[in-house]
Amino acid sequence: MIVPAKRKWTLSKMLVGDGRVRPESKARRRRRLWTAEEKQRIVADAFEPGASVAAVARRHDLNANMLFTWRRQLGADAPAATMMLVPATITAAARIPAPAGLACRIEIILSHGERLVVGADVDADALRRVIKVLARR
Repeated sequence: MIVPAKRKWTLSKMLVGDGRVRPESKARRRRRLWTAEEKQRIVADAFEPGASVAAVARRHDLNANMLFTWRRQLGADAPAATMMLVPATITAAARIPAPAGLACRIEIILSHGERLVVGADVDADALRRVIKVLARR
């Protein structure tokens, strides 16, 4: 004999208009509607020095991913105060002389395992030709 499964009823029951009793429906979490000002204020809180996005989201009962989405939508991914350009000057590379009294050597290991040790004062063109010949082997 197959016994149908019993329905679980909650302790609190709701009355339908005609007096019938039905189980209480599960309360759905409603979507919160945030004004633009509230979003901007919360995003600004996340950019405070030392602020954690996760902590700000928890404080406002909000998912951190939503806060990141608001930052993108508001164009506030990086506050202008923390980003700035630094002037730079590009100059030709200068040869730095080796310190006097030290024997400076350069060790080059080629792809086939050959090891080449040269002094720091080696002629770059000559070294290039040697490496080219060794690479052909």
